[in-house]
Amino acid sequence: MITVPDDFGAILGEEALPWRATLPALATKFCARWRLTPDGDLLNGNVAVVLPVRRADGHPAVLKLTWLDEETRQEPLALTAWRGEGVVELLDHDDEHGALLLERLDHNRSLDDAPIEEALAVTGGLLRRLRVPAGPEFRRHEPPDLARENAGLGEPVPAAFVQQADELGRGLAESAANTLVNQDLHYENVLRGDREPWLMIDPKPLSGDPEFCVIPLLWNRFGEMDGERGLRERFAALCDMGELDAERARAWTFCRAVDTWLWCVDGELDEMRVSVEAIARTFRP
Repeated sequence: MITVPDDFGAILGEEALPWRATLPALATKFCARWRLTPDGDLLNGNVAVVLPVRRADGHPAVLKLTWLDEETRQEPLALTAWRGEGVVELLDHDDEHGALLLERLDHNRSLDDAPIEEALAVTGGLLRRLRVPAGPEFRRHEPPDLARENAGLGEPVPAAFVQQADELGRGLAESAANTLVNQDLHYENVLRGDREPWLMIDPKPLSGDPEFCVIPLLWNRFGEMDGERGLRERFAALCDMGELDAERARAWTFCRAVDTWLWCVDGELDEMRVSVEAIARTFRP
């Protein structure tokens, strides 16, 4: 049925190898269950494979098989809550096996390649449109212990940044709203569709503040901005179009920048580290 690329799942480590080995059988299982016919080459991201298919009535769709963890497990729940408004439509799913049957979009056309003005208008609109209440079943952001992480890595991030982000992050988390948000909204995950010109895919849902979600839209396409001025202009545009509280967005952006700075150091992601360090310095309260 499918041949999984040899390097798929490397980011997940050895614990994912048994799951990876089951993917061909899972694809066969769900094509049979949902009466699907393969209709294109297998695609993959970091934690999921996606097979273009046609349903029994001939309509195109995709079968997504995803690694289940705390970030991915609630994707079907979030897609159901958003009801296809600005997001890919969920047609069927199996929570036990991480199988999702989704509306087919054009994976070759994303906001990553659109003019930045259009990309900001669409994602700013999504920040506004996706603002629905989150039930108690959705996980909430738990502030990490940044000081301990920084110490464990040899203190690569200035202590003043870490202390401020730790204190600020705890306060933000305690007072955060109960809004369903996508903590990983970025330009590559908004694809061209038929129902709407652009539709979001692959959410990582949380219950919290919409302002929590700004930073991926700053570090993605970072190289296109004119230094600190460009960062501030993009941030202001997103807050305006997304109808966000600018001060709360600034605080969340700083905290997430410091957190991601440490993650980049740990993972030796030098290019991304440069961008999140710049964001942390620009938006430090």
